[in-house]
Amino acid sequence: MKNTFRKGRVAAACLTLLSVSALSACGGGDDDKKVEAVEKIGKTEGKVSILAWPGYVEDGSNDPEVDWVTPFEKETGCEVTSKSYGTSDEAFNLAKSGEYDVIAASGDLSLRLVASKEAQAINTDLVPNYENVYDFLKNTEWNTVDGKNYGVPHGYGANLLMFNKKNFAEPPTSWGAVFDKAQLEKNKGKVTAYDSPIYIADAALYLMKTQPELKIENPYALDQKQLDASVALLKEQRKYVGEYWSDYLKEIQAFETGDSVVGTTWQVIKNNIKNPDVDVTLPTEGATAWNDTWMLSSQAKNPNCAYKWMDYILSPEANAQATEYFGEAPNSPEACEQTTDPKHCETFHAGDQEYAEQLWFWRTPVKECLDGRTDVECTDYAQWTEAWTEIKG
Repeated sequence: MKNTFRKGRVAAACLTLLSVSALSACGGGDDDKKVEAVEKIGKTEGKVSILAWPGYVEDGSNDPEVDWVTPFEKETGCEVTSKSYGTSDEAFNLAKSGEYDVIAASGDLSLRLVASKEAQAINTDLVPNYENVYDFLKNTEWNTVDGKNYGVPHGYGANLLMFNKKNFAEPPTSWGAVFDKAQLEKNKGKVTAYDSPIYIADAALYLMKTQPELKIENPYALDQKQLDASVALLKEQRKYVGEYWSDYLKEIQAFETGDSVVGTTWQVIKNNIKNPDVDVTLPTEGATAWNDTWMLSSQAKNPNCAYKWMDYILSPEANAQATEYFGEAPNSPEACEQTTDPKHCETFHAGDQEYAEQLWFWRTPVKECLDGRTDVECTDYAQWTEAWTEIKG
């Protein structure tokens, strides 16, 4: 989103995502797609096409003061065209068109791109600025498969609990503020939640901490019983939700008018709310989160310019601009030194590994349990999507 801004194993049955109808081609028919990493960068093609969240590819057209694309074009000779998307599902369908060289993917998209062979492995040696990235963001489970990197980390942020202090005798410290019935009763009709199947993981995280008998070890690895419990919790919550949000502007407006008084949010949304009574917290249970990855399309027509972009957007100057504008933590200490706001990285806990260890970064749920269980089949993204439709009615 913007300030005027804005979100396994392939070898094992193609990440066992075959049940997801959108992934109709995990195997045959993909022979024309490039999936292995290249050894060197060739002559640049003069252009690159980028698919990304709004606010990730700014060229001054939205705000003359916000432009990190033009310096890239001058430096590399690669002219940028870009398209923004609103949800990871939309991005997945757009990526399959083959019209884009580079894709900025959150963790609920990245492994789907790998599984469907829409992303190719990359050679991080050809991305010099990768060396500066925080170690805990490298070789993660949402962008690395069988030891192969399928992208480079951008920025990251947590899905926090936002609340209006006037509606609480004491500031809430638990996700019980949006999941516990007794607490929900106090704010009926003024509760808000993120509008996506991946929000099921937020309920699962709460149950993981409050109902240990369910034996949830990973909020993205739910067997049928665990998914049913999470869905039941969300169906109960639905009675109290006034609005589900995916457009950050709507959540800002709802908290400023008082139509919403508690719900899940991003730090950047809180930063843009003028009501001084609105605050955010990282609950005691921890939180779900995102760490976006710049991925190279297996159908990339301009792979050399694509590599140039991936290295450029990881540079301290560009990464600082992009993550500060979007509202998330930069990916390196060098980028933190370049932010306009000297407190930006403190606000977003950049490089704070202890803070990051409380976060469960988005991952695509698959049938092969992400928590390592082999005696049961887990539910996949298709089942989560169906469940989300049922939850919202």
